[in-house]
Amino acid sequence: MARPAIPADLVVHERLPLSTKLAFGAGDLGPAIATIVAGFFQLFFLTTVAGLPPGLAGTILLVVKIWDAVNDPIIGWLTDRTSTRLGRRRPWLLFGAAPFGLLFFLQWIVPPFDVTGKFIYYLIIALLFDTAFTIVNVPYTALTPELTRDYDERTALNSYRFAFSIGGSLLGGILHQTIVGLYPEDPRTGYLVAGAVVGVLIALPFLWCFLGTRERYEPDPQAKDLSLGEQIRYVFRNRPYLFVVGIYMFSWLAVQVTSAVLTFYITFWLRRPDLITTFLLAVQGSALVFLFVWSAVSRRIGKKAVYLIGSVIWIGVQAFLFFLQPEQITLAIILAVIAGAGVATAYLVPWSMMPDVIELDELETGQRREGMFYGFMVLLQKLGLAVGLFLVGLGLQVAGFNESLPADMQPDTARLAIRLMIGPVPTLILICGMLLTWFYPITREKHEAVLAQLADRRTRAATPPS
Repeated sequence: MARPAIPADLVVHERLPLSTKLAFGAGDLGPAIATIVAGFFQLFFLTTVAGLPPGLAGTILLVVKIWDAVNDPIIGWLTDRTSTRLGRRRPWLLFGAAPFGLLFFLQWIVPPFDVTGKFIYYLIIALLFDTAFTIVNVPYTALTPELTRDYDERTALNSYRFAFSIGGSLLGGILHQTIVGLYPEDPRTGYLVAGAVVGVLIALPFLWCFLGTRERYEPDPQAKDLSLGEQIRYVFRNRPYLFVVGIYMFSWLAVQVTSAVLTFYITFWLRRPDLITTFLLAVQGSALVFLFVWSAVSRRIGKKAVYLIGSVIWIGVQAFLFFLQPEQITLAIILAVIAGAGVATAYLVPWSMMPDVIELDELETGQRREGMFYGFMVLLQKLGLAVGLFLVGLGLQVAGFNESLPADMQPDTARLAIRLMIGPVPTLILICGMLLTWFYPITREKHEAVLAQLADRRTRAATPPS
């Protein structure tokens, strides 16, 4: 049966000014820098600098996610219920920025404790930093659907967001590594100074985002005030949302496993730790370019097709990395550039699907609960980071990796584990994400129909009875 035509006056086409897109994009600089530094260097720091066993270091980050499962939806729910003259989301950015930067810095101190004392210190700081991350990142991500309802404009908006995100990843990775490199004989001081500089840097962009955006929330006067438990039940009854959750979970887990093991791969398999910054530039620089390429392509072939093509490219690179030999450095850098094309889709597509899911929920329930939806997405973002680091740490420990040994003295089992975690493991994860993407139910046409029905409902509600 043919889909009924949507009245032209009910189809939403909204274009945002460049200043709004830039200000919104800037809000992801801090989280991106913090995430890239943690993803590439935190496990390495905890093991080779702070002296924790790999399994214990990975366990810290996994334990934090138990708390994360509680604080992300709670903060999301609170932002949905926030009502100030500054908006629902933006005040959280203003007041959460400073604690976010300070607690990031405290993660890179090596306290004068034994292994048990260090474990307790890093666990407490990780719990506090995770809370600060939630306080700024959940309301920031929940701004997306409140800036525009246009299907393609949201993809463009997320292109700016992840351009800043990838730019921040490049800046954070290079700046951190450069500062640490200034102290070759004293890595503890290097990490401490890098943590202080980056801590300031990640707090400031939230002020730009706060000043440069305006929320366009339109409350439904007939909406019911639901409890936190009822809100969570409604969120997980939304079938398309479960698809997006799965797609993002597998995408981000693949990113984080690869990121966590890449420093070990370059240092202990390729034996070229001097090229860590080069590889970061290759992957993230390519991803930055392809964000805008895929955004343009998605207007023609759709989000699903873009994600599937990008995943195939990414999987091909992971396979080559497994078989790569230490002397093939030029090929390794070329593969890193190609990988960026695939990584870009993992950033772009799941997040551009999210606002469409929220509006379907509004149509079905009469509620707008961006904070709840994005709260669980941020939970998955941090869970992917923690699980990735935990899996890499556990894999290295089981394989006999010794943090005190140089590359040429590591056991063969450790080097094999590093290659498995750079190739086959992310490949299997990405295949799961591709399967979910194939069956994702919301198309551009369905989304426009949802918006048309919402617009019609608002028009009727605003028209007084005759």
